[in-house]
Amino acid sequence: MKRHAAVVPVLLMALGLPSATAAQTLERFASFPADTFSPGPTSGQFIAPTNGRTPPFLDKQPVQGISSVLRRSDAEFLVMGDNGFGAQDNSADYVLRVYRIRPDFRTARGGRGAVKVLPFLTLRDPRRRIPFPIVADSAFYYASAIPVDPEIRERRLLTGADFDIESFREAHDGTFWFGDEFGPFLIHTDRTGRVLEAPIPLPGVRAPQNPFLNGGAPNLGSSRGFEGMALSPNSRTLYPMLEGPLTTDLDQQRLIINQFDVRTRRYTGRQWFYRLDVTGYSIGDLTALTATRFLVIERDNLQGDAAAFKKVFVVDLTQVGADGFLVKREVADLLHIDDPHNLGGQGPTFRFPFQTIESVIPFSRFRIGLLDDNNYPFSSARVPGQPDPNEFIVIRLDAPLFGAGAPDGSD
Repeated sequence: MKRHAAVVPVLLMALGLPSATAAQTLERFASFPADTFSPGPTSGQFIAPTNGRTPPFLDKQPVQGISSVLRRSDAEFLVMGDNGFGAQDNSADYVLRVYRIRPDFRTARGGRGAVKVLPFLTLRDPRRRIPFPIVADSAFYYASAIPVDPEIRERRLLTGADFDIESFREAHDGTFWFGDEFGPFLIHTDRTGRVLEAPIPLPGVRAPQNPFLNGGAPNLGSSRGFEGMALSPNSRTLYPMLEGPLTTDLDQQRLIINQFDVRTRRYTGRQWFYRLDVTGYSIGDLTALTATRFLVIERDNLQGDAAAFKKVFVVDLTQVGADGFLVKREVADLLHIDDPHNLGGQGPTFRFPFQTIESVIPFSRFRIGLLDDNNYPFSSARVPGQPDPNEFIVIRLDAPLFGAGAPDGSD
């Protein structure tokens, strides 16, 4: 009997199914308050008071909407905010930025559990590479009598009404690639955030906010563009992944991963299909482990006590099932994390119950980090009626993500 019991988890993993004995343990925890701001143009002028917060936020920008993370060093990370307040028509005064952060993780050995926000880079288009009007081209914010902030106009800063960036990766040459949902587009910038070339569309796919729609019908839902985007270890290939299915697809659980050649600036035509567990679920991120193996966050649209599905899977482009979909292997359930040292302050079981969890980063064969998108000031998963903090957790997995050769040289 013991022999058979030991074989079961291995068979489940081989089949891409979750193991009944799989678990995860919280090893590091850090957060920064919901009300974390950085200097900048006045923001929040097009949203209503929510969760006890009354906009606008004078001469400052909320550090929120964390939707992607890159490891800068052992101590510092780059985190990317999204379009701001969740929609094109309310985010024209939210500036698109990437922040450098330094977490002081709380661990079993100590630590403050705080995050220091360091200088940032701002996306901008001073050389006018973008071939359609942006907020910086207007005297007033869209459909309002409020003048566009002089800094946005003079520096041609990009805002959340121009693009909804949800993912970014750094190539070996130091340039950044951003995945956008409004096109959906790929946006290429230098290491300072300056746009290098015209945004690259996904052939045959257009969201309702696509500036080239020209009265045509979109075939992608709003906020369903490039949510996740993996970069191959050699920086030659991007794998942007749609958050939602095409509206024309009969299978509304099918998401598409496309392959993009960085050198030729063209899509190769190769695609892979990822199947959501339930229609209406979304993916939060797609991050490379190896040249073919990726981490995927999949989630429901609920928060707090109502949250029921927040999981991390591994897929491999070389493992496609008979149904044509990538084989999924569950590696973490973010609503059932062991916390024997109470690092998260919730007792022996830690829940990561945020509506949107959109950043995952591998640390080793057995460790991954995750951050929530707090949708400031709207989401309130931790305390009803109060906006959520930005939390950064590191969890240890019971099963390895891949073979020997961890990203940081350790287990």
